[in-house]
Amino acid sequence: MSDARTPAQIEADIVRRREQLAVTLDEIGIRMHPKTIIGDAKAKVAAQVDQTAGRAFVAVNRLVSDVKARFTSEDGAPRLERVVPVALVAVAVVGLIAASSRRGKG
Repeated sequence: MSDARTPAQIEADIVRRREQLAVTLDEIGIRMHPKTIIGDAKAKVAAQVDQTAGRAFVAVNRLVSDVKARFTSEDGAPRLERVVPVALVAVAVVGLIAASSRRGKG
């Protein structure tokens, strides 16, 4: 089998392939440039932080809604049968902390 291409066709093919190779090498150079690598890493970290912050916001919002639902009625009034015991426990804990800090100083 003989090559039916003319020298001009072969030369044109070589020029075309060189241009393609030059474009490919430029793309590799851009991808491997330290600024590009750092920029890509920053973008990935920022996206991960945004995603994590979004999940945290949703979780906290859900928790606040759950707590609010436990301590208020549907019309928004406080449920005293639940609020009063929690308030008493909080006052007792603060009192114990205050008493223990007085003993430690004296």
